[in-house]
Amino acid sequence: MNAPHLPDLKNAHPLEALPFDNHFARLPAAFYTRLPPTGIPDPYPIAVSPDAASLLSLDPEAASHPRFTDYFAGNRALPGSEPLAAVYSGHQFGMWSGQLGDGRAHLLGAVQTPAGPIELQLKGAGPTPYSRFSDGRAVLRSSVREFLCSEAMHALGVPTTRALSLIGSNLPVIREKVETAAVVTRLAPSFVRFGSFEHWSALDRNHELRVLADYVIDNFRPALRERDKPYAALLVDVCERTAEMVARWQVLGFMHGVLNTDNMSILGLTLDYGPFGFMEAFDPNHICNHSDTHGRYAWRMQPRVCHWNLLALGDALQSLIGHPDHIRELIEHSYWPHYERCFQQAANARLGLAQVLPGDADFVGETFGLLQRQRLDLTCFFRALSHLPAQASREERVVSDAPLREQFSDRDEGHAWLLAWRTRLAREGRDDATRQAAMLACNPKYVLRNWIAEAAIRAAGTGDFALVTRLLECLRHPFDEQPDNEAWSSPPPDWADGLTVSCSS
Repeated sequence: MNAPHLPDLKNAHPLEALPFDNHFARLPAAFYTRLPPTGIPDPYPIAVSPDAASLLSLDPEAASHPRFTDYFAGNRALPGSEPLAAVYSGHQFGMWSGQLGDGRAHLLGAVQTPAGPIELQLKGAGPTPYSRFSDGRAVLRSSVREFLCSEAMHALGVPTTRALSLIGSNLPVIREKVETAAVVTRLAPSFVRFGSFEHWSALDRNHELRVLADYVIDNFRPALRERDKPYAALLVDVCERTAEMVARWQVLGFMHGVLNTDNMSILGLTLDYGPFGFMEAFDPNHICNHSDTHGRYAWRMQPRVCHWNLLALGDALQSLIGHPDHIRELIEHSYWPHYERCFQQAANARLGLAQVLPGDADFVGETFGLLQRQRLDLTCFFRALSHLPAQASREERVVSDAPLREQFSDRDEGHAWLLAWRTRLAREGRDDATRQAAMLACNPKYVLRNWIAEAAIRAAGTGDFALVTRLLECLRHPFDEQPDNEAWSSPPPDWADGLTVSCSS
């Protein structure tokens, strides 16, 4: 379960010999501005993800290279890289914001890997022409969160960008208060966004729109080139991948916090970790971003917001696909059915159900209703449920059900739900050992709770980075029992009750 994937030492690349193939930099100059990162003064290493390094087949000793920190702080050019900042536009909180772009990100280029090209991007390495009067910096607080959550989400099986390294500096950065700077190196096959297409559509530049669509198809979805209508097929592909991504968020209780169209990946990856959060006491109206005053991005709204964003993408692709009615039909017929299938399958798996049978949608709805009424901790509930037997006498259930029963404020309602759950399990008749193993493999014990991230941030602020490294190791194996980290599987302590997260970073 979640064994770390290490690079093949025989084929590992030295740090300064990464095989770059910078296909995005071959696009016309209008798509980006070439410029080097500014870097940060006196950088120091905080953490490196061995799993992300393995994606690049990096030599395991690469992090010890004397120039590693300078390369990934943006202070020195990595051989083969061609730094640039991409332009895009987008809708933010449902309102058109016009031109945006990589305001604090520098794309270094793409490295060839056995799994395809992987782009390296520095986040926080200085201003670009798209910074909109900002400083182009990221602060340590948000960078710790993004670094850890990128890797945690991958370990949870959620499509996501990745994080290779976290580099810090004592450079002051002013947000709500004075903080210090950091740079995260992000990895993804591509950082093209919905807003990348909206940009060219808003400018009525159909040639560039077609060039970008061809770039995505040819480099990342080549099978679509064989379709009769490849651009329509691309939109359907994005709908289905987005549906799968958000369905996985919903069953895990993950909230992105700021689902603007410029934060939506054309490849269906979780992109731009800002004011995210994992649900604890379950509330479908929970808002993890205190800047979201109207609850646009609350947990229950995420599937609908992603649908709205897909409509915006479809509108941008009109010149390539056709009439708006046809585009809406493509989206409706691909997104919602796929979302419902993915959500039902994932929710059933969390409940230990191997099949989707008539009545399961109602039972899943009843389960989430129970979670809401009793304000149960989502992660703790499903993890405890994973250990329960299906067939047990009343006397045996007194012992076996105790860890879950203690979570219920209304014991009678909890007891009634457990009877219904066991009745549904009986319709499949799987043996307990097989079912429990499957449940433990999809119901994590550890997620990046805000209070845990905050503890790591506070320690890092004092120059102690051991907790960041320890948390990374824990979150690489979220389904495993880890006795030394047992406290991290608990709801928040009293001191964390007032924690809030905003768009500020």
